[in-house]
Amino acid sequence: MTLDAAEPLAIDPLLDDPGTRIIVCCGSGGVGKTTTAAALGVRAAERGRKVVVLTIDPARRLAQSMGIDSLDNTPRRVKDIEGDGELHAMMLDMKRTFDEIVEAHADPDRAKAILTNPFYQSLSAGFAGTQEYMAMEKLGQLRARDEWDLIVVDTPPSRSALDFLDAPKRLGSFLDGKFIKLLMAPAKMGGRAGMKFLNVGMSMMTGTLGKLLGGPFLHDVQTFVAAMDTMFGGFRTRADATYRLLQAPGTAFLVVAAPERDALREAAYFVERLAADDMPLAGLVLNRVHGSAASRLSAERALAAAESLEELPDPAEAPDLPDHAENNPDHLAEIPAENLDERRIVDQEAGKAGDRGSSDSSPHADAAGARADTDPDRVDAVVDPDQVDPDQESVERLTAGLLRLHAERMQVLAREQRTRDRFTALHPEVPVAEVAALPGDVHDLAGLRIIGDRLAAGGAPAGAA
Repeated sequence: MTLDAAEPLAIDPLLDDPGTRIIVCCGSGGVGKTTTAAALGVRAAERGRKVVVLTIDPARRLAQSMGIDSLDNTPRRVKDIEGDGELHAMMLDMKRTFDEIVEAHADPDRAKAILTNPFYQSLSAGFAGTQEYMAMEKLGQLRARDEWDLIVVDTPPSRSALDFLDAPKRLGSFLDGKFIKLLMAPAKMGGRAGMKFLNVGMSMMTGTLGKLLGGPFLHDVQTFVAAMDTMFGGFRTRADATYRLLQAPGTAFLVVAAPERDALREAAYFVERLAADDMPLAGLVLNRVHGSAASRLSAERALAAAESLEELPDPAEAPDLPDHAENNPDHLAEIPAENLDERRIVDQEAGKAGDRGSSDSSPHADAAGARADTDPDRVDAVVDPDQVDPDQESVERLTAGLLRLHAERMQVLAREQRTRDRFTALHPEVPVAEVAALPGDVHDLAGLRIIGDRLAAGGAPAGAA
């Protein structure tokens, strides 16, 4: 039994509201976050707003669909936008964003020491949580510039959708953690006390860590910590400020999912986490929803029809009739026509019998032909072989194949409906926009406009895909 549909998600009022300044598209990987973010940006710009889309998608599909050769850490204007608005797009360069933070918060000599430090280069290029943290940093930078009416954020493709909210805190905890503070202690203490501490306590720790990590690596870490000492508090402060920005009025989260069990389970977790953290949820975007223009034909009926067509005998291999039927064409003429296929089989057998009767100069042949011509309720006993359609069997096989494909589609629709019903039962308060699946990928602005149109009309049931 299908549950009542969730409240439709009104996309256009959300985009048109001048109070909406940040839209965050979040969800697990592979559900269409990047395409959704880009389509929202195009639609908002063409409705008159000045928009920047920040993507963290390494596949660079956003640049291709917007007609830009490449995206980098600088917003670039998108051409061919219709209307009075503007659209800019950028792709997060994680390391460059980290470098910009260092350059902005350290004097030139210290910045150079940090940027050339091997541990920093490893940290800025791929430390766990760095990408998510830098996405938050870049969002804070864009909002502080106050140059755009609307910022649309495509969150990083992570194993878990919750990484976007958790990773900045994890990185901040690492930079403020006991290990870092322990490494900073000798430099902070200074003088004889510092040297004594270093010679007694630190020598034991560094000796052990040196064996585990390697002496040069530990030296790089200590040098990095000493150079970054004055900046550690700033990382946590900015992360906290951006976190509060995500909670503030004017920010809207859109959870993006596919109509699949794992994706909607992840979406449900994210909805609950947003509520626990007091972050404003606008609704759920359900991508790639399948539909059918022939939904009245159920999977069961389609399969039954396909099986009936496939079980019909092949006319070329029709079984021999009993002797009394072969010798009595009048008996063939008495067989009622149940359907066209059985009729064709009977006709061919009757033709064989008629041919044998003619060669024997049997009087029954003419009698059978006369009965067929004069009685429209009986099957013709004699058929001209030229009148039998040789393509009929292939048509039947094709029809059976199409019926099976339709049955598979209806089974997919039923499975998707069940997953939507489970989510709606858990979170009936969440507005939903369903986006009908496209036959192919989106590669240009025209495709993004189609997605935008389907997003805006997403409260209605999905049509044919």
